[in-house]
Amino acid sequence: MTAEPLPAYAQPILARRESWPFSQYISAFLFCIFFNLGCITIHTTQILILITLWPFSRTLYDHAIRYTKGSFGLLLILMCQWFAPTKLRITFETEGKGKLSTEQIERIAVKDERGNVVSLNLPTKFVYISNHQIYLDWWYAWNLMYFIGDGLHRSVYITLKNSLQWIPVLGPAMQFYGVSDRAKLSTHLSALGKAAAQEDNPFVFFIYPEGTLVSKNTRPISKKFADKQGISDMTNILLPRSTGLHYSLRSLSPRIPDLKLIDITTVYPGIPPLRYGQDYYTLRSVFLNRVPPPEIHMHLRMFDVATEVPIGDLSQTNPSVLPSSAESPVEVDIPEKEKDFFDSWLRSLWHEKDESITRWFDTTSFAQSNIEIPLRLRRKREIFDAFAFFIPAGIDYLWARIRR
Repeated sequence: MTAEPLPAYAQPILARRESWPFSQYISAFLFCIFFNLGCITIHTTQILILITLWPFSRTLYDHAIRYTKGSFGLLLILMCQWFAPTKLRITFETEGKGKLSTEQIERIAVKDERGNVVSLNLPTKFVYISNHQIYLDWWYAWNLMYFIGDGLHRSVYITLKNSLQWIPVLGPAMQFYGVSDRAKLSTHLSALGKAAAQEDNPFVFFIYPEGTLVSKNTRPISKKFADKQGISDMTNILLPRSTGLHYSLRSLSPRIPDLKLIDITTVYPGIPPLRYGQDYYTLRSVFLNRVPPPEIHMHLRMFDVATEVPIGDLSQTNPSVLPSSAESPVEVDIPEKEKDFFDSWLRSLWHEKDESITRWFDTTSFAQSNIEIPLRLRRKREIFDAFAFFIPAGIDYLWARIRR
């Protein structure tokens, strides 16, 4: 009996050798046109906002930049909807670290009259951490933010390497979103956290503690470090680096009293055990070849930072005081004992994550109960928002009124 051929997403990209029909060339061309057009219009809108609003009102400027950030989040969803349809499958931890009660889980999914999940009732101020498998991890994470509350996709902050800040269009555009390199991380996050708490705005900060993708090049480095330190290595993921996350939480926690830490374990179907995600899913293979993951599995654990995460003694930190200079550090040096304790806690969390991925390979599910969310926009008018249409139109209208 002939075995069923593997679906395309379960084959390594180099082994697919598929020929493109003419319609796929058209689809790839349209993706490039619409995605680049969206990035250009959003960045142009940012420049327009900077020129017209920054000199007169920092509040209006911040609101307008938040709109463009939301536009980019909508653009990511729209590209999935049009060119690479998929869905999120969300499950929750019910025992052990970061567990949620049955009552909490029942309150999370908000459904419409047809029973479709339209949003997730989760906290709107948190730090988001996850394992890092493919370069599209951040893309799908930003998609998830769209469904939290009234659209957390407008309030996302990320770190950006210096080398990536000057990628044409996308790099400079991301710098408008409060993105910072790690040298200024503590100061920037403290200011952002203080503003979010005072104005009661949503806030989410992305950080991937592994620092890079798990790959054939990074796995040996993780193993070598584990052997050198005399600690156990991971199987499916990399050892996490605790420093960036530790400073981030110490900077934000005193200024956002109800800050949460949401830990997501992400798995993509089709990638066999001990293989690497970038061999199966890339920007090109997903959006040009049109072979997206059929679904993205995300297992959620949640911690209250002040009471459940060992970030150390912050009694000397005054949340109302920020440095007068952007170059001045906000936090004092972290005692080595506190660093080691947090590093051990995070490594334990990552070992549990690693074990849960191993179990996933046996069952293809983190939990029996789950929330399924197709990646598509909820309202047709958001297609215009994805290209930042309404801000330029509004500014043009106001400018015309002023000239009269």
